[in-house]
Amino acid sequence: MSLSVITGAADRRLLDERGGTRAMMWIMAIMLFLTVLAAALGLGMVNAAAALDRQLAGRLTVQIVTADPVQRDRDTKSVIAALAGMPAVKRATPVDRARLDELLKPWLGEASSDADVPIPTLIDVDMSVPGEESAARVAAGVRAAAPSARVDSQSRWLSPVADFMRTMIAGAAALVLLMIAATTAVVLLAARAGLETHRDTIAILHMLGSTDVQVARLFQRRIALDTVIGGAIGAVAAMGAVWAILHQMAGLGSELAGGGALLQRDWLILAALPVLFALIATLAARVAVLRRLRHVQ
Repeated sequence: MSLSVITGAADRRLLDERGGTRAMMWIMAIMLFLTVLAAALGLGMVNAAAALDRQLAGRLTVQIVTADPVQRDRDTKSVIAALAGMPAVKRATPVDRARLDELLKPWLGEASSDADVPIPTLIDVDMSVPGEESAARVAAGVRAAAPSARVDSQSRWLSPVADFMRTMIAGAAALVLLMIAATTAVVLLAARAGLETHRDTIAILHMLGSTDVQVARLFQRRIALDTVIGGAIGAVAAMGAVWAILHQMAGLGSELAGGGALLQRDWLILAALPVLFALIATLAARVAVLRRLRHVQ
């Protein structure tokens, strides 16, 4: 009987296959399912944070806070004229009073539409040259035109949202790394268990001239195959769940939620995770088996 036939038979029996199922394969499926979900969350948060930065970069809000409506209108015209002459300003648009009434109605009720209620005038400013220095020059010009005006950066109001996104991204990355570490530990345990279970088979292979490296390759192939099959099952299931969630989020009509949609490169990254895990599992199995065999000898 040739050595290749013997090693082929040993390869098929290196891990437990009773009942037609391998625990290793289903463990990897669960690992990849959770990993893909965590990675999708992190990638979606990265996209949402980038979309938020694009929306808020170079955007200012000017408030004309004056109780006298005549003075408020005069200051508004002065500020708009000043903004129109600034090279750093791309567009300055006063917010419609009806829109302000709609925004304030949950807090002020019907009083928000009362002409006697001193509602500040808001002006949305889009800057053609984003940056703190440009924003400072615009703010100085606005205050020179109307001392009662206040200039706020929209990014300041949404900084808690940005901080939350960064926290979620860090948490998703930590979870992916944790799953990689857990996968490595599972492979090490499976490799050691396989060595103990098939000690006699390995002894015969050594008697026939097989080296430790050749024995390690048997474990590598089996573990890599189980990881790829189980990982593909888990990844496909997770990507289906992610697609369903994104489909529901798209129906919300929220710009921030829409910014968290996955791009084509993100789907490719998720699809590559089973291959990455298979490589990690193969390397871990090789190291564990060779180290164990050296200690046994």
